[in-house]
Amino acid sequence: MNQYVIAIDQGTTSTRAIIFDHSGSIVSSGQMEHEQIFPRAGWVEHNPAEIWTNTREVIGSALSKANVTRHDIAAVGITNQRETAVVWDRTTGEAVYNAIVWQDTRTQDIVDGLARDGGLERFKKKVGLPLATYFSGTKIKWILDNVDGARDRAEAGDLLFGTTDSWVLWNLTGGVDGGVHITDVTNASRTLFMDLETLEWDNEILDIFGVPRSMLPEIRSSSEVYGSVHTSQLLREVPVAGILGDQQAATFGQAAFKAGEAKNTYGTGCFLIFNTGEEIVHSGNGLLTTVGYKLGDAAPHYALEGSIAVTGSLIQWLRDNLGMIRNAAEVETLAAAVKDNGGVYFVPAFSGLFAPYWRSDARGAIVGLTRFATKNHIARAALEATAFQTREVLDAVNADTGVPLTDLKVDGGMVANEALMQFQADILGVPVIRPRVVETTALGAAYAAGLAVGFWKDLGELSANWSEDKRWEPQLDQAERERQLRLWKKAVTKSMDWVDEDIN
Repeated sequence: MNQYVIAIDQGTTSTRAIIFDHSGSIVSSGQMEHEQIFPRAGWVEHNPAEIWTNTREVIGSALSKANVTRHDIAAVGITNQRETAVVWDRTTGEAVYNAIVWQDTRTQDIVDGLARDGGLERFKKKVGLPLATYFSGTKIKWILDNVDGARDRAEAGDLLFGTTDSWVLWNLTGGVDGGVHITDVTNASRTLFMDLETLEWDNEILDIFGVPRSMLPEIRSSSEVYGSVHTSQLLREVPVAGILGDQQAATFGQAAFKAGEAKNTYGTGCFLIFNTGEEIVHSGNGLLTTVGYKLGDAAPHYALEGSIAVTGSLIQWLRDNLGMIRNAAEVETLAAAVKDNGGVYFVPAFSGLFAPYWRSDARGAIVGLTRFATKNHIARAALEATAFQTREVLDAVNADTGVPLTDLKVDGGMVANEALMQFQADILGVPVIRPRVVETTALGAAYAAGLAVGFWKDLGELSANWSEDKRWEPQLDQAERERQLRLWKKAVTKSMDWVDEDIN
């Protein structure tokens, strides 16, 4: 009998393969970082070939560490950085350009051009998203408009587009030798091209963007068998049976299956998802409407999402760009050495401000500096920025739904930071709860794949796997909480209106 499910987590900074057992516990994992490519200010790219090479490496590493073979694996699930766009040649398997990452802001001129007729919310009622550089639709258009010969090749039917789930799946199932070109509803809902009601590509929007429909993958549910791993791969003949975009996968891994349940993932960015059930809720407060999951032929579940561009990547920036720390753990040590932020606030609008502001003209700002301020205060301000941004997103969820959150389930790499989790509870005024298994993104993809092949029987069985590891109760009094929020909001205004015609 197959004892395990393997999840491939193709993230922004690394690719991982994690093997899970029936209880949802981690058996083994493999992980490799890939290069972050910054050709110009505001441009962020990845090498798709490197990502695929790393995917094969981490699968081998996870299998080796667990001392298992493909015969022990019931299914493969895939989760991924959602809006990162890859365009490749269907006959050679080679990308025509580097993957353009979700954080990339080069397509602002395309956004502005599309917004001249109908504004930034031109397509929002249909697709749930405002026009923004964040989503993959404008990235595809940029590649077709700027890479020599790309548009002609696309219109001839020679090019394929996919977010990185599609890229990994296509290669895993054979690539040029019969690779399956598919995405799921959660990733499709992040392109600007999918109608939320029909769950199909919208031809009118594709025509406006100038993107040939032949490039796009087939949209399928999040949990079904899409195909089998090609015979040339280590996992040959194992069914690939689950795909969820990373934030939806984390929500699924947190067992937030019902309307009113929510989670916040602290990774490269920070993403809060609030399940609205089978109802499509359109936000009036700067949130995105997205597909939460769809299991086989069952009705889709929708969600509201608050997307924050820079959280964990801010700590990476302190390490790699400033050399202020040698590793992420040092931030907590520095922050803990001071009793407060010393009046320093750090607004990490490196890619503009995402939810709830959606201000592409914003850029990063550190405010409140005096000669009293030290690197300890800056480290603390960097951590606190994540918590403040999450509070603003939660306020927007409350305004849209009228349902105040009583606690917050959290996951992702940053939840190991005790100082951050305590401050998050303090600034929210509600308990923050960390689950026993914090790798909920990979776990959600494993769950989706395992459900499709009968490894797990139903959602109830998955809910029973969830257990609490630790909770943080708020300790800050209301007056101090409100004072800090007021100063944070003031700091945010200082990051706005920075970009103009001669500043990128």
